[in-house]
Parts: sequence; C-alpha cells; structure tokens
Amino acid sequence: MPTALVTGASSGIGAAFARRLAADGYRLVLVSRDADRLTALAADVGGPAEVLPADLATEAGVAVVAERLAGEVDLLVNNAGSTLNRSFLKTAATDETALLRLNIEAVMRLTHAALPAMTSRGSGAVINVSSVSAFAPVMPGSTYPASKAWVTHFSESIGQAVGRHGVRVMALCPGYTRTEFHDRAGIDMSKTPSWLWLQADEVVAHALRDLARGRLVSVPNWKYRVAVFGMRHAPRAVFTRVANDTRGRLGRDTL
Repeated sequence: MPTALVTGASSGIGAAFARRLAADGYRLVLVSRDADRLTALAADVGGPAEVLPADLATEAGVAVVAERLAGEVDLLVNNAGSTLNRSFLKTAATDETALLRLNIEAVMRLTHAALPAMTSRGSGAVINVSSVSAFAPVMPGSTYPASKAWVTHFSESIGQAVGRHGVRVMALCPGYTRTEFHDRAGIDMSKTPSWLWLQADEVVAHALRDLARGRLVSVPNWKYRVAVFGMRHAPRAVFTRVANDTRGRLGRDTL
C-alpha cells in the first residue's frame, strides 16, 4: 500500500486530497496544527491514517515532518499555506516572516526531505500547492502572490531535474476555491462572483490527472487557464489597471 503525506490536511484542499487518496488506496500521514480535526479526519477517511500535528511555520514543526519523510513516502502534498489581510505597509515584519516560512521554506524543506528516498528507488511524486496568483503581481500590497510564484518556479525547476529518476514534482495552481482559507485570514470575499469559485474535490481530481500526465504545472478549470494566459501575455500597463480594479471590487480594506 503506497503512503501519502498531506500537509494542511485538516480542511479545504488538504482534506479533499486526504479523502481522495484514501479512496485510491493510499495509507495517509495527515499534517496540520489542529490535532483534533486531524483525528476526526483520520477516522472519517475509511483507511489507515497517521496523525502528525505540526506547525510548519516553526523550525520544530518542519523538523518533525521532514524526519517522517525520510521513511517510505510515495506522495508528498505540500498544501499548508497562509495569507495576510493587510498591505505590506501595514503588516508586522514578524507576520511576513511567518508567511514566508510556511509558504516557501516549509515547501522547500519538505520537498528536500522527500526526494532522496524517491530518487533512490526511482519512483514518487510531490505536489506543491501554489495559486493562479503566482503568474502576476495581483493583490497589490500582498506578498502572497510572490510567495506562490516561488513555489511554482521551484516546482518546475526541481520537476525537470528529478524526472529522469522516475520522480514527478508538480505545482498545483488553483483559483478561488471553496475552503476556509480566506475566512481564516479575515478576508471578505463576499463580492467575488459565484462563477469564479471552484470546489476542492474538483481541484484535487484535476491535479491528480495532470500529475499522471507528467505536467509540471497544473491549472484547474479552463477559465483560470484563460486568466493565466492573460496574466502572462497582457501588456504590463494594461494588467496593472485590471489588477487594481479587481482589488477595488474585492474590497480595499482587506489588503
């Protein structure tokens, strides 16, 4: 039975990965700060599941998960991440540092911990959950898109390097997804049109299909693939005006 380790597994996309991978016959290692919710999820998935509480914004939390990855893990899903609900000019440097530790350093450290065993045996995969915001400086004043740009480029680069060893690394870049993510950050998304929202289960299904196809970057749903094309190819002056207008529609107080 293959083993999958999922971070940020207590809710949202992480929990959707856990349920789908359990149904696909994986033994799970579930990582999150919330031990109670992990325990409830482990009991609900219907298969073998190990609960590993850890705060990946801390050195101790990253270290305990990295040690677990040195064993037999066939799939790592780096899903844990966070954002801030204020502009860079209004946030504390400590909060920005914690965001970078979780969104960037933890992804790097855990990928680095998982790959030696995978490349040695010639099989395994890593999915690093990024965002469509990685493709352009959207959300003016927020460092979240910059952190996700790093995740996407890192995943593409490492994926190219380990492919010859039979290992896959992929960046998953979803758009707005129905999870607790924005609520936990205190961001009001009530003005976001309903047609923009994705469901976590469909994001996971798309990710696993793209992983099987050997994709380095996965963007679920055609509408977000169109958006990514525009982010990559629109003149910068035009894109800046659109980004500022979008921020206004979503509520300037949140950023």
